[in-house]
This record gives sequence, C-alpha cells and structure tokens, in this order.
Amino acid sequence: MTARPRKDWRRYRRWGAAAGLGLAVIAGAAALKVQRDLEALRSLPAIADLSLSVVVLDREDRLLRAFTSKDDKWRLPVDLDRIDPLYLKMLLAFEDKRYFEHGGVDPRAFLRSALQSAKAGRIVSGGSTLTMQVARLLDEQPTKSLRRKYEQVLKAVQLEKTFSKEDILRIYALRAPFGGNVEGVRAASLSWFGKEPVRLTPAEAALLVALPQSPEARRPDRFPETARMARNRVLKRAAEAGVLTGEEARSAAAEPIRVKRHAMPIVAPHESRHARLAAPESKVLRLTLDRDLQSALETLARRKIAARARPVSMAIVVADHQSGEILASIGAPDLLDTSRLGHVDMTRAVRSPGSTLKPFIYGLAFEEGIGLPESFIDDRPTNIGGYQPTNFDQAYQGTVTLREALQLSLNTPAVQLLEAVGPARLLARLKRAGVRPELEKDAAPGLAIALGGLGLTLRDLTQLYAGLARGGEPLALFVCRSGCKADSDGVLASSVLSEKAAWLVGDILAGLPQAQSADTSRIAYKTGTAYGYRDAWAIGFDGRHVAAVWLGRPDGTPVPGETGASAAVPILFEVFQKIGPKRAPLPDAPSDVMLTMNRDLPAPLRYARLPGRGPIARNGDSLRIAYPPDGAELDLGLTSEAPGAKTLPLVVKLKGGVAPYSVLVNGIPIPEKLRRRQLFWQPDGPGFANVTILDARGERAGTTVYLQ
Repeated sequence: MTARPRKDWRRYRRWGAAAGLGLAVIAGAAALKVQRDLEALRSLPAIADLSLSVVVLDREDRLLRAFTSKDDKWRLPVDLDRIDPLYLKMLLAFEDKRYFEHGGVDPRAFLRSALQSAKAGRIVSGGSTLTMQVARLLDEQPTKSLRRKYEQVLKAVQLEKTFSKEDILRIYALRAPFGGNVEGVRAASLSWFGKEPVRLTPAEAALLVALPQSPEARRPDRFPETARMARNRVLKRAAEAGVLTGEEARSAAAEPIRVKRHAMPIVAPHESRHARLAAPESKVLRLTLDRDLQSALETLARRKIAARARPVSMAIVVADHQSGEILASIGAPDLLDTSRLGHVDMTRAVRSPGSTLKPFIYGLAFEEGIGLPESFIDDRPTNIGGYQPTNFDQAYQGTVTLREALQLSLNTPAVQLLEAVGPARLLARLKRAGVRPELEKDAAPGLAIALGGLGLTLRDLTQLYAGLARGGEPLALFVCRSGCKADSDGVLASSVLSEKAAWLVGDILAGLPQAQSADTSRIAYKTGTAYGYRDAWAIGFDGRHVAAVWLGRPDGTPVPGETGASAAVPILFEVFQKIGPKRAPLPDAPSDVMLTMNRDLPAPLRYARLPGRGPIARNGDSLRIAYPPDGAELDLGLTSEAPGAKTLPLVVKLKGGVAPYSVLVNGIPIPEKLRRRQLFWQPDGPGFANVTILDARGERAGTTVYLQ
C-alpha cells in the first residue's frame, strides 16, 4: 500500500524535471532569438542626424526664424536644459514613473496593465515605457500587432544600450507629436503658447504631456474640451505623485484652454533666407542680429510705410562699427506684402546713392590740402568740360565755406572739389572700404559720381560710413556668426580717409540739425536724393553705431517730392532712439586737429585750391614733386622690431614753384614755412602719408606714399 504513492511521486518528479528542462530549452531558445533579433536591428541614428527644422538664431541664440524639416514638420532642436523642469517631472509621473530604474521595458508595468485590462474587460492602460514610445516615434509606425509590439520592445532595449536616459528624453522632446505637423516640445510650445518652453505654467506643462497620447483628437484649436479633460487628468496624476500640490492642480485645471495656434516666429526674414541659401547643409545658423532691436525696427518700418502709397518700400541697416557686426537688417517692411514687392531685399539692391558720397569728396580735399572746413569756395553756375551741374533747388549761395557747402549739400562745390581730387581717386577710396561701385558698362568714372552717378547698395553705404565713423579705417560688415557662409574679412588693409580728414568730415555732419529729443544725443549724418526722386537716403553714426535708411519704389520709378531730408531723416533719428542706452557719443577731436582748428588758415588755404584758380606758372617753372613718386612704398624702418632700430625721416624733393612753401601732411599744416626745395618729416608710424605742397603763388603739388 505504501510503495505505489512513492512510485507516483517519482513519476511526477520525472515529469516535472522534463517540463523544467523543456521550459529551460524554450527560454534559452527565446533568449537566443531575442539576442539575434537585437543584433539584427539596424543601427540607431545619432541625435544629430535626426531630421530637424533649420533654425536661425540671433546674437544671443534667440530664435529669429525656423524652416520646416525635410519631411515638412515643425521639429525644432532643443536641449533638456531649455525645457521647464516641471514639464519633465509631469511627463515621468504620467508616462513612466520608473523610467530611471528599468532598462527600456518595465515588467511591472506590463503586469499591471494586463491585470487591469483583464478585470475591466478592456484595455485600461498600456504597459509601454517612455523608451518604448521613443522607439515607436523613431519607427514612425503604429503598434497594432504582437509582432510590432515585440519589435518595439527590442528597439527599446537597443535604445537603452545606445543612449543615456537623458538622451532618450531629449529624443522624445524632439519627436513627440502635438497635432498637425508640429512635433517636439519646443515647436509645440511656440505653436500653442507663443513662447519658448523654458518657462511653462502647470496648465501649459500638463497640456504638453497630454497631447502626444492622441495629438489629433486633442488639438486645442479643434477640440478644446477634449484637450481640457486630458490636461486635467495629467494634473490630477501630477498631484497624486507629489509633483504639484492639490491647490496648484485645482488652480491649473480651472484655466481655460487657449484655442489659437500661433504662427512660428519670422524675424529678419530676408537675412534668414539669405543665410539659409548660403549654407543649405547647416541646421543651426547663428547671426549677429539683435532680435529685440530687429523686432523694434521691423515694427517701426511697418508703421512708417503704412502712411505711404504702394508700392513705396523701405530698408534699414544698423551695425556696430567697432566690431563690424550688423545688428539689424530690414530688406522690406513686410516680406508677404506683394503690393510693395516685400520679397525683394532692398538692403542688397543696387541704387543711385544721390549726395551721400559728398562727405568722401570733402574728406579727400581735406586730406590732400585742397582746403579745410573754413576755406572758401564759390557756389555759382559752373561749366567743367561741358558738364554743368546745378543745385537741387536750382539756386546758388555765392561764396561759402566748405563746411557750409557740405552741410547744405550744394552740388557745384562738390563737383569742383571732385575735379580737383579726381573721380578715379574717389572710386579707388570707395573700393578701399570693401565696396564695389557699379558704373555703366565700359564707362570711366566722371564728375557725375559726385551727385550719385554710380550704383551702390544700402549695405555698401553703411560700410562706407562705418569706415568714416572709425576715423577712416574701413571695416567689413558681417551678419554671419556661425553655421552660415562668412561674409567678412574684418579690418581692411588700406584707409579710406586719414584719421584727421575723417574727423573733420564727421564734425561737419554732426553740425546738421538734430532731433529734439532727450534720449537722442548728437549724430553725424548725411542725406541723399537720387535723380528724379527715385531714392531717398539718410545715413548717420554715433561713437558706436552706424545706421542707414532707404525709401523708394523697388522697381526704380520716381516718388515725386520724396527726399532724403524730408522722408528718411526722421526715420533715421527714430532708429537711433530704438538703439537706446547702448548709444555712444561721438569721439573728441585728435590733438593735432584741435591745433589746426584753433590756428588761422594759411593764406593759400583761405580759398579752396581748385584747378585753374590763381596765377599760372611759366612753362617749365611749375611746382612739382621730384621725389618720391606718387604711390611709392618707402622702407623707413617703421615696422622693424629689432632692438635699438632707428627710423628714417621722409624726404620730399621739390622742383619749380616760388618759395616760401606751405606743407600739409595728411591734411594738417606743418607750422614752419619751407624755404628750401627739400622737406624732412619724421612720421609717427607706418601707413599712408599724403603730402601736399603749396607755393607762394598758390600752386599745388602732392604725392601719396606708403611708409613702412
């Protein structure tokens, strides 16, 4: 009777052992299959390789504009430290409380989901972890079968082995769907709240947690009540998990759902488009623009242009002439305004600059000893080789100083001075500033360029005046900070004007009428009006900023009565007001310039020395410089770094003329009269030296050399 039970027990043990062995074999085979399936998975893409929107950022990495990704999604790059921590806490409390404890799959969550679903007779909650959701987002396919679920589990394990927990969270923040073509937390926050996700209210954070569960059915702009209920469930779970207090959750749940979808930011549209086209492979383009100033000036441009008839447009450029950085660039008031050809970037359009080049003509005249600000010149009808310029108002002022002639923007004095300095020399100086003036095909530079007879862009003029503001030292302006095509070589090699000539010109321009405003200090500025009222200009600078304004019709047709003084100058002063407390005063005069201004003019400089003025010398007896030749480069030891190295003086030898001779170096008179036909002058450093000699009869000779 006792032997049989023992026999049965042995049989059961054998069956149990066989079953255990079978289960072990099955488990081993399953583990082997899982391992092989894991190894067969395709490599995961690097985060940097994910298809994202191209973004254009300002000087402080603030968003200016975004472009949709290659698959037409708003999917903006974002780092976890730029997302409100409250959102991340709510996300984990609602989606995956044990996120930092599991390896991609949470068996406890699966068991809980199975028991709840069995008890309720329907699926109550999923067992997916946040990592599994990321796996599904990367596959971009729904999970509707056991096979797809199995593949999702494998991909989740692969994710955990490849990335850190923080990286997986970041992928979720980049790829989670939020309705329509909006993906990622940053794009969602900008679309639904109109702001970056770095600061979110509890209600906003909860809505962003709820939307990816059913992004189309919960879209706030279409189904606000469904979105509200889903948001409130997240708030309730956050309170239960201790992320929010009960009072905070109830207060957030009482907030209404905002039903408006905000447009993506589009600040500096022309510069953003230009940067994108110049570097099509870059995902992040960083510009030198200041978003606050850019936005303020775009608002100003739209307000000002609204009072003008279509198709009149406007363009504005503001730059820091100390660094060369462009801080604001407005190619048109409204990119989408087709009636004003808003898509045309008028900062890069070639137009006639009108009278805006006159300061550089006067600067050359000062530099070459043709005159000084208080020298006289006649403003009368003039005929120079058949060219007969007239003033804008068809009137003449008679005898005026060069200071008055420039401030009144008189045409005939400017043309007379240009004849004296030479159109080719003016053009060469403009090119030294890094700009490329456009002349009519095969045309030589003539006297008409004094009044705008060539083509320049608003960017060109801004760069020219930046050089003037820097004491004659040109600097290439640029807008690319990183990620885009560089457009600057920094400081340019040759000066556009001497420091003294540049300061004298700036002092004259600063004497023009100023805006009556407590927050606008003195600026130096010049206006210009192109022939036939086609372009109205105003360009000005203070001790740090240079700004330029253009108004006109993009198609080049006239705008009758619109001048730089009446249309562009008021806007220019408002631009400087928008710059605000970052303004800097104009620099004080160099010491040698003050000496010149406080001294009586030499007799030969009381009138500007113009061609044909004064006694005519006898043949063979005219004043000329025998040495050094114009354009020579002389090694005087000024750049030597050897200890105790001596520098040599510049020696200038004269021929002809009548003593005594007056000498000007870089536009500044040397106090002592020269009675011999040889000058010894000790330069204070390397660079260009412009030497002008005036004899007792008023004859002039000059040479420009480079000293090193």
